Amino acid sequence: MAEFTSETITRTVHRWIVPAAEPWGAAAGEIGKAWAVAERAYRDHFEIPDDRPLHDDALRFHVRDEEIVIEFATEAIAT
Repeated sequence: MAEFTSETITRTVHRWIVPAAEPWGAAAGEIGKAWAVAERAYRDHFEIPDDRPLHDDALRFHVRDEEIVIEFATEAIAT
């Protein structure tokens, strides 16, 4: 007789989207603000103190046609 368990994982992607329309692209100040807020959310979620550095891959930056997206994902076992 087979013995097994199962689980359902809920994945949440947190995104900050900065407009980057041509010909000017995204403003450095707006990227900086979004980056700071995304980093704060990441630290808060994973309870990482401000004096500890984040892993290099904590936040991901994606370039879309007319925007730059900063994101991180979290996972939880669904109850």
